[in-house]
Amino acid sequence: MEEKTFELNDIVEMKKPHPCGTNRWKIIRMGMDIRIKCMGCQHSVLMPRKEFTRKLKKVLGPESEAE
Repeated sequence: MEEKTFELNDIVEMKKPHPCGTNRWKIIRMGMDIRIKCMGCQHSVLMPRKEFTRKLKKVLGPESEAE
């Protein structure tokens, strides 16, 4: 399986949408855990890197390119 690469401030799409209806997230913290912020309602979620990579659908690119 192909390894998806992502960096800080990238916009990503997850497999399941957020309850607010948006499926675009911004990576705001990286380390052992990844913190992502919903681009619709600004809610942030912290999850382990392994769980994040499992739930990640695709990387849309840096914030400026994904708009």
